[in-house]
Amino acid sequence: MHDTADLIAETYALGAGPWTLTPVTRGALGQIWKLSGNGSSWAVKELLFGCDENQVRREAALREASERLGIASPRLMPNRANRASRASRASTADKEGTHVSRLDPGSGSASGRPSTSGSGPSAGSHIKVYDWIEGTRADASDPDVLDWFGRTMALLYRAGEGESELPDAWYERCPQDAEWEDLHGKVLRAGLPWADALGRFIATSARELAHWVTPSGPGDLVTSHLDLQPQNVLVGPSGPVLLDWDNAGSVSAERELARALFVWSGGNEGHVEAGVRVARAYRNAGGRAVVQGPQSFSMLFATDLNYVYVQAECAIDPTVTAEQREFASGQVVAALGRVPDLGVVARLSAAVERVG
Repeated sequence: MHDTADLIAETYALGAGPWTLTPVTRGALGQIWKLSGNGSSWAVKELLFGCDENQVRREAALREASERLGIASPRLMPNRANRASRASRASTADKEGTHVSRLDPGSGSASGRPSTSGSGPSAGSHIKVYDWIEGTRADASDPDVLDWFGRTMALLYRAGEGESELPDAWYERCPQDAEWEDLHGKVLRAGLPWADALGRFIATSARELAHWVTPSGPGDLVTSHLDLQPQNVLVGPSGPVLLDWDNAGSVSAERELARALFVWSGGNEGHVEAGVRVARAYRNAGGRAVVQGPQSFSMLFATDLNYVYVQAECAIDPTVTAEQREFASGQVVAALGRVPDLGVVARLSAAVERVG
């Protein structure tokens, strides 16, 4: 662990140690480690399923453009090690100064797989390094936080305006009946305890929500964060900080706004007044996107359906670790318990439409 920590510190020119790595939390795509030493701390994100270099560049560009408009976020640190020192120990996905690095298979952890046991990022994995942010998770019932979030969305869309690339299929389509049927058969044969629950979901909610999933038009495309939820906001001494920009990319502003309003109003708990407050703050800050009924929630439905599908796939995938299959299995159960209710969506939509 110390060797891996020292390697990361060297690669990012963080100064002399000693350095230590502590596991913090695991998400769907990455493991967060806290790198501490030299009187400072950094957040190290280990990418568990490979690295898209173009995606990292989009993340860095949007974060920097948003920072210029006043949105606080952790800095995504560029690689600073000189080529000679890292040649035998670490490599980068591109030239020096890029925002992602790869731990050489001959260094660091020797497990050859993502590790969450405290040993540090595994050899061969890609990492990104950010400022470590101290703070508490945003309270989605706090009026000041809701106002901040509405203003932040308007600023994000200003930072990301002028997008012409179509959104990724993850946000635009969802599994078809035949795909669900094939997956369900595999889950049944694997004997997973939630197989019957998945079958009921496929026969009901998956079909109902899929009806509203359609490709978006080119009219209101922006580059945005794409994961705007309360757990990605920490409130520190200087106010809220927006985290986790990994998914940054093209999206319909209307559809991301609708998804964010649902999430920040408590999902199926239906705290409509919270969604209305966010929508009003967004509009007052110059936001132009307008929610226009259940069709505006296409992105919400697509991402929730796709998440169940890919986690169920991972839960039966023999090529990933047992730890990853177990994590995915738990994610399926959790996701099935929070599938959007169309009645709640309709009430929220009607309320925020009145904001204008």
